[in-house]
Amino acid sequence: MTRPPARYRIITASLLTVAALYFLVPVYWLVVSATKNSADLFGTFGFWFSDPHPVDYLTAVLAYDHGIYARWFANSLCYAGIGAVCATLLSAAAGYALAKFPFRGREAVFNMVLAGVLIPGTALALPLYFLFSSMGLSNTYWAVLIPSMVSPFGVYLCRIYAAAAVPDSLLEAARIDGAGEARIFGGIGLRLMTPALVTVFLFQFVHIWNNYFLPLVMLSDSDLYPIQLGLTSWTGYADRQPVLYQYTVGGAFLSVVPLMVLMTVLQRYWRTGLTEGSVKA
Repeated sequence: MTRPPARYRIITASLLTVAALYFLVPVYWLVVSATKNSADLFGTFGFWFSDPHPVDYLTAVLAYDHGIYARWFANSLCYAGIGAVCATLLSAAAGYALAKFPFRGREAVFNMVLAGVLIPGTALALPLYFLFSSMGLSNTYWAVLIPSMVSPFGVYLCRIYAAAAVPDSLLEAARIDGAGEARIFGGIGLRLMTPALVTVFLFQFVHIWNNYFLPLVMLSDSDLYPIQLGLTSWTGYADRQPVLYQYTVGGAFLSVVPLMVLMTVLQRYWRTGLTEGSVKA
């Protein structure tokens, strides 16, 4: 196998380096800034440490206002965790059905799912608010949880992946052996679709975790805020309480830790060729 010319390798390495710096430099700045107080945030060089006391400053973030940040953190875990799990399971079931069960109107349903992918979430926030308000569910956990359980992109991805990764001959063999459709889906379909399910879960978790506009529209009680909305409320008072600048930066640093842990833990499930050898050619 011949190696590509050196100029192409240099160009590729340069582009990847620039992309890595683009994503990593803000994270580095956040790590450095989380070790500073409010005065050092504005009075020292932003990309180097200055009398770092990260444990003291992060403890102060957690203790401020009777531990309100910890409540926001728990709210975000609730919204993102439950919403991502439910969205993944619903997407798997819908995508599997669209891929493996022929029925009248299947393509029309799939086209509606594609239309849902193209509609931005901000366009639906206000109609959802009026709907949930009429049902008495605004300013509750359900107002954020229920919309988070729907992922048109997840349905699209699961349909495409199920069609390619779940062999029809394997399903027919299971039916001949007497397995019901629910057992086939749970024992075969979900296992073979694991890489797609992990992708949907991560995408949905990150989307819900970083979602700002929907909670802003739905919630008025600060005890129900997720982290993003809570940190924004702190910045609104930072002019009168400068210490909130430091708390906001420290809170932003803590908010990215679960995403990094989740990415590290789940990346091993991104595998290909799961069906290799399962069906005799």
